[in-house]
Amino acid sequence: MTVPDTRPRSERPLEPLIDEFLSHPALARNIVHVERLPAQEARHAEWPRALAPELKAALLKRGIERPFTHQAAAMDAALAGRNVVVVTPTASGKTLCYNVPVVQGLLTDQNSRALYLFPTKALSHDQYNELHGLTSECGRDIRVYTYDGDTPPATRRALRDAGHIIVTNPDMLHCGILPHHTGWIKLFENLRYVVIDELHQYRGVFGSHLANVMRRFNRLCDFYGAKPTFLCCSATIANPSELAHELTGRDFELIGESGAPRGERTFVFYNPPVVNKELNVRKSVRIEATKLASRFIARGRQTIIFGSSRVQIEVMTTYLKRFMTRLHRDPDRIAGYRSGYLPTERRRIEQGIKSGHLLGVVSTNALELGVDIGGLDVSIMAGYPGTIASAWQQAGRAGRKASASLAVYVGSNSPIDQFLMANPEYFFLGSPEQGIVNPDNLSILASHLKCAAFEIPFEREERFGGTDPTPVLQVLEDERVVRHSAGRWHYSSDVYPAENVSLRTGVNQNFIVLDTGNNNRVLGEVDYNAAPFLLHDHAIYIHNAVTYYVERLEWDRRTAYVRQKRVDYYTDAEASSNIQVLSTDQELVPAKANGVLEARRFGDVSVATVVAKFKKVKFETHESIGYGEVSVPQLEIQTEAMWLTFRQELRAEFKQRGFDLSSALQGLANLLRNTVPIHVMCDPRDIGVAAMLRAPHDQRPTIYVWDRFAGGIGLARRLFAMEERILRACLEAATHCRCESGCPACVGPTLASGPQARPATRALLQDLVGGSN
Repeated sequence: MTVPDTRPRSERPLEPLIDEFLSHPALARNIVHVERLPAQEARHAEWPRALAPELKAALLKRGIERPFTHQAAAMDAALAGRNVVVVTPTASGKTLCYNVPVVQGLLTDQNSRALYLFPTKALSHDQYNELHGLTSECGRDIRVYTYDGDTPPATRRALRDAGHIIVTNPDMLHCGILPHHTGWIKLFENLRYVVIDELHQYRGVFGSHLANVMRRFNRLCDFYGAKPTFLCCSATIANPSELAHELTGRDFELIGESGAPRGERTFVFYNPPVVNKELNVRKSVRIEATKLASRFIARGRQTIIFGSSRVQIEVMTTYLKRFMTRLHRDPDRIAGYRSGYLPTERRRIEQGIKSGHLLGVVSTNALELGVDIGGLDVSIMAGYPGTIASAWQQAGRAGRKASASLAVYVGSNSPIDQFLMANPEYFFLGSPEQGIVNPDNLSILASHLKCAAFEIPFEREERFGGTDPTPVLQVLEDERVVRHSAGRWHYSSDVYPAENVSLRTGVNQNFIVLDTGNNNRVLGEVDYNAAPFLLHDHAIYIHNAVTYYVERLEWDRRTAYVRQKRVDYYTDAEASSNIQVLSTDQELVPAKANGVLEARRFGDVSVATVVAKFKKVKFETHESIGYGEVSVPQLEIQTEAMWLTFRQELRAEFKQRGFDLSSALQGLANLLRNTVPIHVMCDPRDIGVAAMLRAPHDQRPTIYVWDRFAGGIGLARRLFAMEERILRACLEAATHCRCESGCPACVGPTLASGPQARPATRALLQDLVGGSN
């Protein structure tokens, strides 16, 4: 049995453990790449000359004698009234970049105000503690308040007038501040700074909503005569200044070179061993990630595993707790962390990590953000987190200033993981993703125009951001939501518009999970889109490694009733999508008349997702041990799609060549599902892909790729413009895979797509690429 090192963590160097990991015979054969990022010395600058003595003293008391170079540059720009976006690594001290100028502004003008926006309540509370500590040490009456769903009504009334700094999130700005701006007059009339942290999180549908919230916010700032300076911070993305401009409508100064110190970081790419050579199936990423974490936890090393889904998090948490039990150690020193846990539970876990009580934590990207949990020793990613920016954020959770750290990326069977395992230079040398938003998405825009008209009427020829709102306002007038009178557009409906707009999911109602064995105690929450997969009748709902059986789901009441039940399996629901073409906006017909492709098209579609069955999956072995039926309403969205329509005769032609066209289409769909995100630079969960041998609208063989957000956010549009490059990448993946007939790393498992899937897909791609000119 491994004997843990009982010395304090600060006295235990990590380097010997890293060397042992890299040289271990059973593990080293699976290590495909090791990247050593050298340590970096700190680079300091001087404090701004105008810095108040009491603020400087408070900073010195905290051990901060001089700022890093990027901090000083951000402070100088902010104090001069210039909008700033700071892009530096995790744990580089970005918080000081905005806290110092904000507190300095309040010390020089007691009437001024500041608004802080964080994407999560957990991050808001964490930053509140940091900010409150700094202002208290200044010895002046600077009042800092958090404003979120947990804020008591009495406190809400007090902070509107008395709060110098309001720490909140976009959701509360949207539904709690902007619609009630007359109660926030002191904030708007005296607003000097607006802080937006974790800027890179605001992409896709969430970012598109926030851009419209900020358009509404800017209207009210103009109404009250406020001209605030914006201070933004972001992880590394390709377009931070552009994204900041898209979100706020302002121009920004970019500060992107960090002066913070950094210990040596070892980044390992670990590809699990092949367990079925014929099918090229590798060992489960869940099992391998927990096995590696167990090695480090057994040595007393604080370790975090990042996973991509709730089920994955709970399964890996279960495995680690079982491991601790086998070691005769406390399984409560392991915890899961994800959305859906109650706020008190999440904060207890955060404190457990920071204090060192928790040795292991398994988290979704919820802990990827800048919540202060201290510096862990090891960060393990169970599969690609969706973007390069997220991967660096997760890796950055390991390491404390000048100490060494280890990050391990464990590859799954998916093509995107296997591509990166074979091409690590793409990860380390490639450009990070762009933050893409589409604030003019018609569905999102219309929702916020209702809210904006509710707040203050629209004037004739008034712009909303860079958009002319008149056409949409005219439609809303026809629907009797607004009315045009004396040259202005007034809100006229009796419905409070903000409460019907969810910034994150498009649906503003979560499902509540009640434990019937504990007096219907609220166990957690599940968002609307995940509910059919996790809370259907007879599902196993896992909460911090405890299994619960779903007795019934009351869909209309948004409530699931569960009871604790010990089982040795979990459930995995399966969905299918039905697609209906609503309109074709663009069409490209290949010049080669006898090619396989009839046309490449882009337009609007309706996508209905149906969850019809679930399978029971045994813990540890991951074998399927049974199936069940699911009966829940279908989820439907209207969105943008790109689709490839093939010639009707292709099925017969492929049959003559000895290929099954259905297998080829399914194989290409699987490749697209995992290749598109790399080239379009998006999260794999942002797109949907489906292949149909006979599409409903024209009876042709078709492959669809769509945005998974109502109205679309521009991903399918970008794909339409770069289709040939992506098809060539798919061909390369299908050609160079080591399997014989198909596997999860290329065209999909043989059992799902047939024994001829790989050669059939390769033939289809060769015809496509060869005929695209």
